[in-house]
Amino acid sequence: MGHIDNRVELDKSIQREDPKYNVALSMMASKAAYENKAFIQDTVENHWKMEIVASGDYWNDYQQKATTEAFVLLDKSNKYDTYIVTFRGTELFDADQWSYDFDVSWLELPGLGKTHAGFMKALGLQKSNIGWPKEIKTNPNHAPEAYYFIRDLLKNHLNENDKAKFIVTGHSLGGALAILFPAILMLHEETLLLERLQVVYTFGQPRVGDGIFAEYMEKNLKHNGIKYYRMVYSYDIIPRFPPDIKDDLFKHFGTCLYFDRNYNGKKVQEEPNKNYFSLSAISPMTLNAICELMRSFAMVSRFGSEYQEGWVLRIFRFVGLVFPGAPNHLPQDYVNATRLGSIPSKVD
Repeated sequence: MGHIDNRVELDKSIQREDPKYNVALSMMASKAAYENKAFIQDTVENHWKMEIVASGDYWNDYQQKATTEAFVLLDKSNKYDTYIVTFRGTELFDADQWSYDFDVSWLELPGLGKTHAGFMKALGLQKSNIGWPKEIKTNPNHAPEAYYFIRDLLKNHLNENDKAKFIVTGHSLGGALAILFPAILMLHEETLLLERLQVVYTFGQPRVGDGIFAEYMEKNLKHNGIKYYRMVYSYDIIPRFPPDIKDDLFKHFGTCLYFDRNYNGKKVQEEPNKNYFSLSAISPMTLNAICELMRSFAMVSRFGSEYQEGWVLRIFRFVGLVFPGAPNHLPQDYVNATRLGSIPSKVD
């Protein structure tokens, strides 16, 4: 991922008081999550001057190995401290992660509806204890499960600091895990954490559940005062999967922040062309891919050297001429959207 977008510095023009600060920081954290542990630590501590609270690989009970990755950083300020929980997206050459991306079988939980079983397994769904028990016995012979470890870590830190809050974020698969994390907090009635959860930002997030689950989340996010913003750039393929073609299949929920090719953002209920396979979208998607390829060579002159697009990304731009929307999923444009984009008001 670093060969596609090698930026590690935060945008210094976006100050902490800026409404774009949290979303811009969350996207940079989501991009950094693709790198190794040493890279993440160096970026957070030496470039961002923040603290790493936890970083590691987490256990998938169904795969019997640690295949889920996440880290937690601490952003201190004079007003209050903010913990940012960041889940990693799918590693390109990791077959284990791809296998649970494509595991679109249903997991049905009483009162919650149906959810994407593969994503739930990645988050820490128990095979031996069947489902989501509130507490599990720690197994010293393997890594901890992501949900249980991060939940307990946050509880310990937030109990020590009455003013601390936290944000959950992630790109792609990481975005799916980011919104499912509070869903299980709701299931377990984790009042303290739900009160301190400030906002959930996801970038290029796939659909994670059916219509009943979407209604459950809409109701409980509102009840707990939790903000949730799902960012979609242009014709990004992943937010349009799994497809929404019947009432009983996958549904998005929450506020969608949609950004066009010029990084103009607006709030919408659903991104345009909500399903990727649409005959009416072929021509505009192809035209968009051509314009993005041309834009790639003009970014530096328009916005400065930090927006330079290297040869790896330009190869993806060329791929987009054949498979429109594929390069739109890369973090590059999501970082650009949080920096250059017109973020709608009241997004923090």
